[in-house]
Amino acid sequence: MTDQTRTASRAGSSGPLRGLRIVEFAGIGPGPFAAMLLADMGADVVRIDRPGAAEPDQRDVTGRGRRTLVLDLKQQDGAETASQLLDAADALIEGFRPGVMERLGLGPDAVLARNPRLVYGRMTGWGQSGPLAQAAGHDINYIALAGALGAIGPEEKPVPPLNLVGDYGGGALYLVVGMLAALIEAKASGRGQVVDCAMCDGAASLLSIFFTLLARGQWEERRGSNLLDGGAPFYGTYECADGGFIAVGALEPQFYETLCRLAGLDDLEFRERTDRKRWPELRRKMQSLFKTRTRAQWCAILEGSDACFAPVLGLLEASTHPHMAHRKSFVELDGVLQPAPAPRFSRTPSAIQATSAGSPAEILARWRASRSGD
Repeated sequence: MTDQTRTASRAGSSGPLRGLRIVEFAGIGPGPFAAMLLADMGADVVRIDRPGAAEPDQRDVTGRGRRTLVLDLKQQDGAETASQLLDAADALIEGFRPGVMERLGLGPDAVLARNPRLVYGRMTGWGQSGPLAQAAGHDINYIALAGALGAIGPEEKPVPPLNLVGDYGGGALYLVVGMLAALIEAKASGRGQVVDCAMCDGAASLLSIFFTLLARGQWEERRGSNLLDGGAPFYGTYECADGGFIAVGALEPQFYETLCRLAGLDDLEFRERTDRKRWPELRRKMQSLFKTRTRAQWCAILEGSDACFAPVLGLLEASTHPHMAHRKSFVELDGVLQPAPAPRFSRTPSAIQATSAGSPAEILARWRASRSGD
């Protein structure tokens, strides 16, 4: 570990969601990430694993911050223990295909009949209804159908943007927002509800600004020809002399002028940046220029200015960059480097909570006691 990262210690419940009780039915992808975010913000999250599941792995960053129970939900006693936990819970997260929870006797009708205030969060790729609801899929499939994947990448072919747009952006973040909204409403009405979070819906919602541009005639459905898809020479990435890359995003005229001045883009052709027909040639000239210096040299010239510049860093590099180190954006816990909780709160700071095995009796006793004080 370097002095530019800090060691995180596990804390007790802390954060603005302290006192919130959530049951997470173990899954993959956006469900665990959503549970991690809620746990970081102080929620008491209990994860229910299936028999035979692997032991908790401290290297699993998205699995941090909750206690784990192993229950066989196909057996009556396991399902009843889960139901008792849900009786005392505020919210539930599940990411199975539609109908699975119903077959286990833990669907919304059964659970809400016992605990009418429960917020029932359902995380799927295709949603609870529709022709594809029962089909298998992954992030790449959901964002493809939503129109997002087709807009990302070079003209030759679409490029998967990791799993950030579907799983985490259109999935986990929308699930967290939806659940928190439903929890606020439940405080007033005394009634919970189902939050049907589909990654294809969330990915489509993330495209809102691009539908604005499309309606205004400012967006071409051809990759690499638009302002934000790498088509504009002043918004993209460039290789440097050492093989490293830099990113420039000088969209506004004043920032573009700063980029041109500091980088030495003094050819008069660079002043014609609004002419899209000239973009390919301007990009080629910028590529040639940026290859004349190393990434570190361009950082010395451009970083910290209004040129809208940043070096393109790898995961380990990002953790040691002076700005990210100053912000303590990454922490080290039990030897595992990982992102720190986000966002930040001035009065009720988030913290990484302990990850441990739990006892149903202990959890039920504590949750029932806290529920009686609500």
